[in-house]
Amino acid sequence: MAALDPGRDKCGLAVLSEDGTVFLQKVIATDCLEAEVEEMLSFHAPDCLLLGNGTTSKAAESRIRSACPQLEVTVVEEHHTTEMARKEYWKANPPKGWRSLLPTTLQVPPVPVDDFVAVILARRYFGRKD
Repeated sequence: MAALDPGRDKCGLAVLSEDGTVFLQKVIATDCLEAEVEEMLSFHAPDCLLLGNGTTSKAAESRIRSACPQLEVTVVEEHHTTEMARKEYWKANPPKGWRSLLPTTLQVPPVPVDDFVAVILARRYFGRKD
């Protein structure tokens, strides 16, 4: 299963197995969306792409369907996924030094977390909480 968190400038892309194993997790430039999805298809061959229903989802869906007509695209709810992704980022990358003294809820991750959103979309679809 693949998942995409579409955005104006960048997107999160992930490929997971049904048991939640992450095979691919990255942030891509929206300008390169078609090429990145095609490359992901050639390496991982997912049966479906979950697409978050955020602001730019209609444009992303149109671009993906044109470039990859063989790929099934399912639009899914992405409510609260950015907040969840920030928590997941800090679990995967615990703050070091003086930053470890501040609660992560008061910190902004230093990198985009769109890739974590894509993982959350897929896990949510599979009904997983991890």
